[in-house]
Amino acid sequence: MNPAPDPALFVDTAGWMAMADEGDAMHEASRSVRDACLRAGGLLVSTDYVIDETLTLIRVRLGLQPAARWWAQIDASARVRWEWIDPLRAEKARSWFFRWSDKDFSFTDCTSFVVMRELGLRRALTSDRHFSQAGFETVPGPAG
Repeated sequence: MNPAPDPALFVDTAGWMAMADEGDAMHEASRSVRDACLRAGGLLVSTDYVIDETLTLIRVRLGLQPAARWWAQIDASARVRWEWIDPLRAEKARSWFFRWSDKDFSFTDCTSFVVMRELGLRRALTSDRHFSQAGFETVPGPAG
């Protein structure tokens, strides 16, 4: 695995959604964090599992056309690095998923944690408290 360049920022479904939905309470703050990362020469890192969740959520909340616009913008960006969940990563995520019986991590969360650890990423653009529970810093602020 190639480590992500510094500064790189993992973007979770909640982060993508906040940036896509102008009505989201974290919209402006999330866009500001993204813009600061990109101005500093960084990359946004995410996974195919997060793509799946985000496309579905945008379609449900905002409609098919906003989902298509989001996909076209993200797919064309050289500043977004997509990581794919292969069988080895899925197995590591399964281990995370069943190890933490006191947490309600989703399987997608666990795949994100695996990728973040592999790439040496410490920060995630998300409001999902599970990332801070797993030991990562969440931006733009504390997870709720």
